[in-house]
Amino acid sequence: MHAYAETKPVEEVNAIPEDFQITPFSNSESGQLAAYGRSLVVNTYKLIGPNSNQPIIGNKLSCTSCHLKGGTKPFAAPYIGLSNIFPIYIAREDRVVSLEERINGCIERSLNGRTIDHDSYEMRAIVSYIQHLSSEYYSNRRVKGHGFLTLELPNRAANPLSGQRVFERHCVSCHGVDGQGGSVTAEMRIAGKSFPPLWGDSSYNDGAGMARVLTAARYIKANMPLGTKASAPILSDEEAYDVAAYINSHARPVKANKENDYPDLSKKPKDCPYPPYADAIPQSQHKFGPFNFTR
Repeated sequence: MHAYAETKPVEEVNAIPEDFQITPFSNSESGQLAAYGRSLVVNTYKLIGPNSNQPIIGNKLSCTSCHLKGGTKPFAAPYIGLSNIFPIYIAREDRVVSLEERINGCIERSLNGRTIDHDSYEMRAIVSYIQHLSSEYYSNRRVKGHGFLTLELPNRAANPLSGQRVFERHCVSCHGVDGQGGSVTAEMRIAGKSFPPLWGDSSYNDGAGMARVLTAARYIKANMPLGTKASAPILSDEEAYDVAAYINSHARPVKANKENDYPDLSKKPKDCPYPPYADAIPQSQHKFGPFNFTR
C-alpha cells in the first residue's frame, strides 16, 4: 500500500467547519451580485445551461454537483478562502493563473462549456460569491478542508468490475443504474434537477479533474454516498478507488486540445488519463494504475 495525498501543506487553524454557515447577503450592489453568484453555482444548468437563454455550459451538471452545499462542504472542493490564495500556480497551464481563469477551467472541463469574459456579469457574480464565502478566512494558504482525503492505495490497478459492484450497492439510488441521475421525474430531468450524470454526453469531459481516478477516488471517499462526512467515511479506500475507475471507464465528452495541457510533462499527474507523457508507462496504467511507479 502507498499513501496518496496532496503535497502542499495546509493550515490547521482556519479549518473549514462541516457546519459552515453562509453570512447573509446584504442589500448592497455587491451583496446582491454575490447572491446571484450563489444562484449561478447552485442552478448552473437552469440559468446558463444548453437550453437556457444564455447557453454557456454544455452538460447537465451544476457547479454544486462537485462543490457540494454551494461550495461550503469541506473536502468537497469548497470555495471558502479561495479568493485569498489566488493568483496561484497551476501545473496544467504551467503558470500562475487568476481565480477567473480557474473558474473558466471548470466551466470548460467539468461543465463541458465555453469560457466567459472575466468582466462578464456572470464571472463577476461567481467571483463575488467566492469572496463573500472567503471574507472571514484571511489566510493566504490552503486551509484544512480544501484538499481531499488521503488514500492508502493498493499496489494494483483499480478494478472497474469491483467498482461496478460498489456502485450498485451505494450509488444507484441517486445516480441510477445508467449513471445518468436516476430516481427523479422526467420534469426534474428537464429542469436539470436530477442527480449528477456521471458519464455520457451530459457529464464532465475527459479533460476534467474528476476524470482522473485518484482525484475522483479521494473526492468519493470524503463525500459519497451523499451525506457522508469526511470525518466518517462510509467507503473504504479500495472501494473508492475501484468505483472511481468504474465511473471513469465509461465514455464521456472529449475535450479538444488536451495535448497542450501540462507544458512541463514532468509535472503531469500520474493518473492523468491522456497523453503525452514524460515516461514510457502505458496509457492504460496512467488511467487505472497501479500508480506505484516512479519517473
